Amino acid sequence: MAKFIFWVFRGGILIIFWCNVTWAQDLPESLPEIKYHLTSPDWKPLETPKEAYLEAVKGMVDVAYRFQEGSGAIIDPFLHREHQYSTPYYAFAVAALVDSGYAPEMLSSGVLAMEKALTDFFNGNDSIPDRHGEFYIAALAEAMELYKDHIPKKKYQQWVEMIATPLDSIWDGMSSHLNNWRTYAMKGEWVRAKHGFIDKQKTVGFIEDNWKNYGQYQRIGVTKWNLYEDWSSDPQSLAVEAVGRGNLTSMALAYDGPSAEHLKKIVRRGGATSMLLMSPAGQCPPNGRTDNHVFNDILYQLIFEVLAEDALRLNQTELAGQYRRSALLAFQSIGRWKRFNSPWSGSYSIAKNHFDLKKRTGYQPASQWGNYSGAMMFHLAEAFLTHDSEIKEVPAPTEIGGYAIQTGNRFSTFTANAGGMQVFINLRGASVPKYDEFWTPLGGVRFSKMGWDDRLGPSDGKRINVSDDPVLNSKGLGNPADAIFPQTGLTFGPTWEQDGKWVRIADMATHYQGTVTTEFVHPLLVKFKITYASITGRGGPQFEQRFVVTPDGVMTYLSTTQNTPFGLTVPLLTNDGRPLQTQINSEIASTGYTQSGDTQNFIGLNKSMDVSQDGDAIESTYGSLLPVKFRSNDEQTIVFVYPKSMDAPNAVEVKKSFLLTENGFSSLLGEVEGTLYVGKKTAGGYGQSLDIDQDGTSELVLKKECGFVAQLENDKIITIETDSDVIASVNNKTFELMAYQPMNIK
Repeated sequence: MAKFIFWVFRGGILIIFWCNVTWAQDLPESLPEIKYHLTSPDWKPLETPKEAYLEAVKGMVDVAYRFQEGSGAIIDPFLHREHQYSTPYYAFAVAALVDSGYAPEMLSSGVLAMEKALTDFFNGNDSIPDRHGEFYIAALAEAMELYKDHIPKKKYQQWVEMIATPLDSIWDGMSSHLNNWRTYAMKGEWVRAKHGFIDKQKTVGFIEDNWKNYGQYQRIGVTKWNLYEDWSSDPQSLAVEAVGRGNLTSMALAYDGPSAEHLKKIVRRGGATSMLLMSPAGQCPPNGRTDNHVFNDILYQLIFEVLAEDALRLNQTELAGQYRRSALLAFQSIGRWKRFNSPWSGSYSIAKNHFDLKKRTGYQPASQWGNYSGAMMFHLAEAFLTHDSEIKEVPAPTEIGGYAIQTGNRFSTFTANAGGMQVFINLRGASVPKYDEFWTPLGGVRFSKMGWDDRLGPSDGKRINVSDDPVLNSKGLGNPADAIFPQTGLTFGPTWEQDGKWVRIADMATHYQGTVTTEFVHPLLVKFKITYASITGRGGPQFEQRFVVTPDGVMTYLSTTQNTPFGLTVPLLTNDGRPLQTQINSEIASTGYTQSGDTQNFIGLNKSMDVSQDGDAIESTYGSLLPVKFRSNDEQTIVFVYPKSMDAPNAVEVKKSFLLTENGFSSLLGEVEGTLYVGKKTAGGYGQSLDIDQDGTSELVLKKECGFVAQLENDKIITIETDSDVIASVNNKTFELMAYQPMNIK
C-alpha cells in the first residue's frame, strides 16, 4: 500500500487528492531469465535494412490506392464503403513514405486522405466510419508532423485546428469501450499533447484517470506476466493482448506523468514476456479472438522495435539486441502471407492463409480488408520510424531456449522451448463461443523450430461451433446443455472411445482441463508432462502426456490409467489455399509445401502402431487440418515430432535409427540420456562429463556438476558456456570458465 497523488478532470475542473493504491510491484514469480548466449552455430544475423519495412508499406499502399475515391476515402473492396480507420491509417503510411523520400509521388493521395479523415474527425464521431474515433487520434496527430514540411503553412494551420477537436466529440465517452479501444485513446491523446495540439496537463489527468479508475491498470498491471487482458474472450486473447499492450508501450516509454515509471516497468516486463511466447519463426502466439491475423505479428514487431530503442537508451545492449532480433523475426514471418496475385500483389493476407479473400477464412466480424490492411501499413510504418539506431542483433530468447512458462489461468497456455524448438499447449479451451467461434482449443496447438516454416507445425488447432450446423448438432452426446460433439475439435492430444464414439481432447473444453508439471529445464533439453483430467461430474479417463523437447524435435509419451481404448491425434496441414504434399503410412504422417523442402513429420515409435486418417478435415485459420490418429496396444503411445529442414535426414531414416532407452532415446539426429543431450551441432545439459562420440572417453570433464551448452563441429567442441565458474578439461586441455561467458575452444 502506498500514498499516491491523484488527479482527475470532471467538467473541466482539476481535482487533486491523496489516495492509497496497492501496486503489484513485484509479483511472486519472476520471468525465466535467459542467461545463456549460445544457440546453434548456424545462427546468423538477419541484417534486414529498415528500408525493407518501407518497401512492404509501399506494396500495401499501392494496392489501397486503387480503392481511393475522389473524396480521399479508402473504400473497402468487399464492403464497398469506407470502413473504420482505413483512411487515416493509409494517410499515415503515405506520410511515412513521403517524408522518408521513398515515394514522394504519393503526396497528393496522402494529403487527400488526410483531408477526408481530418474533416470527419472535426465533424465528430457521427461522421467517423463505424464510430471509431479513438483509432483516428494517434495516426492523424503523428501524420501531421510528417506532412508538415510538404504542404503549405496555411493548410497545416487548418489541420492544427481540426486535430485539436475535443475528445468528447469523437468518442462515446469514458464509460464506453473500456477494453483495448481505451488504449488507443490514451496513446492518441498523449501524441496530441506531445505535439502541442491539446493541453498537456489535461491529457496527463486523462491518462492517470484511465490508468487508475477505468480498469487499464487491472488489465495489465496485476496480471501474472503483465500481459494485457482485453476481457473479450475466455480464455483471454493473446492476439488482442498485443493491441492493448502495444498502445500502452508506445505511450508509456515517452510518458512523463505521475505513473510514468510504474507504466514503464509494466510494459517492459510484458515485452520481455512476449519474447518468450513468440515462435522461433517470428509468429505472435495463437489463441483468443482475432488470433492468427497477419497484423498480430506486425504488432509484436512494433513493440520489439520500441523496446529495442528503450533498452539501448538504458545501456542494456544485450537486451536491445534481443529485441531488435525479435522485431526482424516478426517482420520476416509476415512475408509468408504476402499476396502475389492480381489485384492484391504487394499486400498481405488478412488471416494467415492464402485462400480467396472472399472466403474470410479465419476472420472475426471486424476482420475486413480495409481496416486490417490499414492496421498493417500503419503499424509497419510506425516500426520503420521507431527503428532509429544501429543495434547489433543477438540471438532472441526464443532461439536460445531453456524455459518453460505458464501464462496463468486467464490465458491458460504453457510454452516450452529447448534450443529454438518450441511447444505451445492450451491448458484450457474456450467453452463459450465469441462471435460464433471457439477461438482457443484445448490441447497442443503449435510446434515451431528456429529456421523452419512453422506453418506446418501446426501453428494452431481448431474447434468448430456446431450451433449453426444441424448435422453436427444432431451428433451430440449427453445433455444438450453440456453435450460433447465428437470430432469437432482438433489439436495435438489424446483421443479415446466414449459412449461408443471416438472423441478428442479438443472436443472436451467444457469437461476437461490440463495441468502441467515441469521436470527439467535447460537450453537444450526441457522435460514436462501434461495431465488432462475431467473437471465436471461427467467424468472420463485421465491422461498423462510426457514431453521431451530437444533442438531436433519433440518426443511424446501418452498414457492413461483407465482401461479404455485411446490414441494420439495429430493435426496435419493439407491446404492453406494451396494444396500441400501430405503422406500417411503405417508409421509416419508428414506434410510440406514440397517434400524436398521443410516438412513436418509425426513418427510413430511403438513396435506395433496403427496410423490412419480419423475423420474429416477441419478448417482452421491456417487452412485445412486433417486429423490423423496414432494408436498402439501398448501402455504408451509414443510419437516423435520431427520438423525436418531441407537438408536434414528424411523421416524414414530417422525412424529406422531410433532406439528407446530407460532414461531417454537416440537416433541419427542426437541422443538424450537423463539430463544430457548430444546433437550434431550442439550438446549440453546438467552434469560433470560428456562423451560426444560415444567411444568411452569423455571429451568434456568439469570440475563439478553444472549446466553447460557446447557448440560442436565434427563431434568436437568449438565453443562452450557454463552456468557457474568451473575448471573444464576439453579434449585434454584445461580451461577456466566463467559463468555465462562463452569461450571459444577452437
